[in-house]
Amino acid sequence: MRKILLAFGLLYIISCSTSENKTEEQPDFITLFEKSNGTETPTYQDVIRYYEDLAKTYVEIAIQEIGTTDSGFPLHLVTLNPDKTFDFENIRSSKRVLLINNGIHPGESDGIDATMMLFRDLVQGKVKMPKNTVLTTIPVYNIGGALQRNSGSRTNQNGPKEYGFRGNARNFDLNRDFIKSDTKNANAFSQIFHLVQPDVFIDNHVSNGADYQYTLTHLFTQHNKLGKELGEYLHTQMQPQLEKSLAQKEWDITPYVNVWGTTPDKGWQQFMDSPRYSTGYTTLWNTLGMMVETHMLKPYKKRVEGTYELMRSMIDITEKDGATIRSLREQAFSNWPTQKNYPVNWAIDTTRSTKFDFKGYEGKFIDSDLTGVKRLKYDQNQPYTKEVTYQDFFIPKTEVVVPKAYVIPQGWWNVINRLKQNKIEFTFLSKDSSITVETYHIKDYKSRKTPYEGHYLHFETSVTTSEETIHFRQGDIIVPVAQKGFRYLLETLEPEATDSFFNWNYFDTILQQKEGFSPYVWEDKAKELLMNTPALKEKFEEKKKDTAFANNWYAQLDWLHKQSSNYETSHLRYPVYRILR
Repeated sequence: MRKILLAFGLLYIISCSTSENKTEEQPDFITLFEKSNGTETPTYQDVIRYYEDLAKTYVEIAIQEIGTTDSGFPLHLVTLNPDKTFDFENIRSSKRVLLINNGIHPGESDGIDATMMLFRDLVQGKVKMPKNTVLTTIPVYNIGGALQRNSGSRTNQNGPKEYGFRGNARNFDLNRDFIKSDTKNANAFSQIFHLVQPDVFIDNHVSNGADYQYTLTHLFTQHNKLGKELGEYLHTQMQPQLEKSLAQKEWDITPYVNVWGTTPDKGWQQFMDSPRYSTGYTTLWNTLGMMVETHMLKPYKKRVEGTYELMRSMIDITEKDGATIRSLREQAFSNWPTQKNYPVNWAIDTTRSTKFDFKGYEGKFIDSDLTGVKRLKYDQNQPYTKEVTYQDFFIPKTEVVVPKAYVIPQGWWNVINRLKQNKIEFTFLSKDSSITVETYHIKDYKSRKTPYEGHYLHFETSVTTSEETIHFRQGDIIVPVAQKGFRYLLETLEPEATDSFFNWNYFDTILQQKEGFSPYVWEDKAKELLMNTPALKEKFEEKKKDTAFANNWYAQLDWLHKQSSNYETSHLRYPVYRILR
């Protein structure tokens, strides 16, 4: 009996051991995309679980939580380094860093699936591991949108079966929020970006727009705005290398087809990515940025496979040219603060363009049997290859003189917080001080008539300048311009810049006059003012030669009020001041 009990005990121990081993079996890391034969994409929770399992299984991969998002969930950063070290200061001393952003529009999930497979294949040895390039990825950036899974909101898109929604948890389009930073997502992204400080940045998307033969299109950041050497490398070396590499793998690619309401055979202009967009923001720190835009009408399986191959090609380019890229970036950081002028608005250079053979489909405007008016119809049975003109050169439209520093009163804490968030260096005034500064007054601006990403965005802003001695208080900040965030400062603090904080309504309170006058009181005081100020009286009589002015009693009183000491100095005076010398 004792022998039987011992044998039973051994069997029980073996059984328990076997059971424990089963619960600890490694995941197979075959993605839902692969299991579904390229028709499905995983949920947000499954994506994060996948990377967590990869990190538990392979010491070359680490996953960490950084910040939080409007959804309440944190952002994740996944890093792949064969050296098994994940301190970015240490990494940057010897390697280049490539950051991949996925799911900014969660319905455009191609990059989510492609990056999951790429990290797995690299760590499992199915794809050659880069020696001098560390890969990082944000698996899903718009978590709130990813949680709103549906099968209908991507009206124009061919798969997958279910996907996320474009708006985030507060219905912001996150690819319009990088510079204005209204969302917790953007705040967390800036934490990741300044931690990683990538040399190359990829943001994976799916395009809308025209129909054509390509699955892949690329949207590199506009090269002219990068400065001469770095911009030339992007335009004449990196982009052609990517196109050649993909062609060798039989993956044709074309520049992003920036065409709406017409057909591509007429040519198009390069998309200018201002700092509201991801690549417009990242290149403010001389990071070479590009968006992948797969074509919405192509099958999901093909789009994901194309994104996978494009990222492999970009890794190869970064690996080969890493030393050049780093050198050019460091040169740009040194060169920008030496510039006397900085362009804040750009226009197409009509004297230069690029021509190439484009593979499209014939498109015609035919009578609509639905609306009764003309509609655009592409015929995929009529493919063509035609030479097109691509306008990919820009020239400065508006330039400003670069100041030595900005002075920002401490009351504008919303602006100061964003400078802190983006690692901008500044000092506090240690005591009350009078400083001679260049002051802007808002001369003119236009505003959108309908809401745009939570704002009534200003545009076509113009200013007048004057030199004044302003009294500043202890605790106000001095922001030197000669620093790594040089371009960020000029793009946000110069009100005429496309995506300035002024244009994004940060300073709208200065546009409203706070103190006014009662006409029956002011008219008597205005008469006294004119009697005591002959030069003003002469100017007033000259203005009255304008019939409209002469016939508008309120305009006359208002004009006189604005010439008097009663008029508030803060009205239309831009509260960021420039130290020129």
